[in-house]
Amino acid sequence: MTRTALLLPYLHHEPDCAEPPVALGGGVAIIGRTRLGRRSRFGALATLRADGHDVTVGDDFWMAARATIHIAHAVLPAVVGSDVTVGYNTTVHACTVGDHCVIEDNCVILDGAVVGEGCVLAAGSVVFPRATLPAGHYCEGSPAKPVRELTPEQLAAARARVQGLSLAARVDAPLHPPAHGETNYVAPTAVLEGAIALGRDASVWFGCELRAGSHAISAGAGTNIQDNTVILANHGPVRIGEGVTVGHNVLIQSADIGNQALIGIGSVLAAGTVVEDDVLLAAGAVTLPGQRLTGGALWAGRPARRLTALDDAKRDVIAYGARHYVDYNHDYLGR
Repeated sequence: MTRTALLLPYLHHEPDCAEPPVALGGGVAIIGRTRLGRRSRFGALATLRADGHDVTVGDDFWMAARATIHIAHAVLPAVVGSDVTVGYNTTVHACTVGDHCVIEDNCVILDGAVVGEGCVLAAGSVVFPRATLPAGHYCEGSPAKPVRELTPEQLAAARARVQGLSLAARVDAPLHPPAHGETNYVAPTAVLEGAIALGRDASVWFGCELRAGSHAISAGAGTNIQDNTVILANHGPVRIGEGVTVGHNVLIQSADIGNQALIGIGSVLAAGTVVEDDVLLAAGAVTLPGQRLTGGALWAGRPARRLTALDDAKRDVIAYGARHYVDYNHDYLGR
């Protein structure tokens, strides 16, 4: 069954699709300065957000459910070649992906990275900022590194595997857009269920799921929860402080997050995690149940470990992200 993708403008920019994209599930959103080639297919809640730079995608593109493509506002575009397959819950962020690549499930590709033509990126891998992966290689790890050269048959098999698994996956999409306060942008493909409180200028983006169950979820003023993040209060409440950025495709279960923190793209916060004020958690990091991330530090790894004290430059990154998403919040609200 095919559905209609949601095509949304950002300010005066409209998506430019060479032909209508095929939505294989609900909640597909294509936004702003996106240029899309022919024969593209999208799983449920797939999101392409070109609201501060260009997203350019070639022909024969396949994007599985809950995958996200985004840009670095006014700094870097996202450029994806032809015949590219992107797996489930993967984030492609402000980078370049060459033709014929296969990006498996739960990957993160970060700003300024280049994935060479004909690469396979193994499930769960993280491509660090400005890294380059050589063409024609199987790459894996965090940071992702080339492991071996690929034959054409191996590349074709990887593509068939990822596309086949994404067809078999069932992902629910919202039937009705949620509503919230006048100062909060909540994307029309997001789900908010139960006792959820958003502070002034807090925002919830495309494909997110916030499910409070019998507990509660709160996000403070100026906090942003980015595309395809899932927050579950399944073992207790979730509290997120003020000025927090929760990156794309994050999973949070019953955690407590302080103020002025950044939770990196693709991170997983296990139940009972406590993130103190002034923490930067790197992309792809995973916490242990009940782990405490002490403030004033960069944390990274699987499991997360304290790497170094935050300097002014890293604190500027945290502050900029939160401040910039307040601007996005205003733009999307038309204020």
